[in-house]
Amino acid sequence: MTSSVQRRSPRAAPAASRRGASRAPAALSRPLQAPFAAVFGFLVAVEDGYLGWLLWDADPGWGWYLLAPVVLAVGALTGAVLVLTGRAATRWTSGSAVLAVFSVLPLLGLLGLAGFFALLGGGEAVGWALLLLVGPIGALSLATRRPVRAWTRPGRRRQVATGARRAR
Repeated sequence: MTSSVQRRSPRAAPAASRRGASRAPAALSRPLQAPFAAVFGFLVAVEDGYLGWLLWDADPGWGWYLLAPVVLAVGALTGAVLVLTGRAATRWTSGSAVLAVFSVLPLLGLLGLAGFFALLGGGEAVGWALLLLVGPIGALSLATRRPVRAWTRPGRRRQVATGARRAR
């Protein structure tokens, strides 16, 4: 008598059963929306810088009012880099949340600015303010999608270097 368990199928056994080891869960790959969310995050930072330059150009010199565009631009850049690399900002805050927060604030500011210009009757200024909404709306809509949130959530397991195995 040969062995107690004999295979009867002419097909080859699956790879996992041949090795006798279970397959490790696949690492989460970067979603397609993540680079686009990062690009829109960079666009938000550029728009914040442009609005800061407009404030500075009206009154050259450093004033406290220039701090808001600088903080918004740095926050949008940080969020864009975190989304692109798939990292969380802290143990409790995901990278997509950082990008979403620093996209909502310019969005609300630009909507208020467009409303203010509309009340003043400046049609061309309203159009430009509404055109600047493209960056924050794009970044917000992409950063809040489920694949991007999962990609940047805290505690997500990172893939070890390719070909490296963990010691048991």
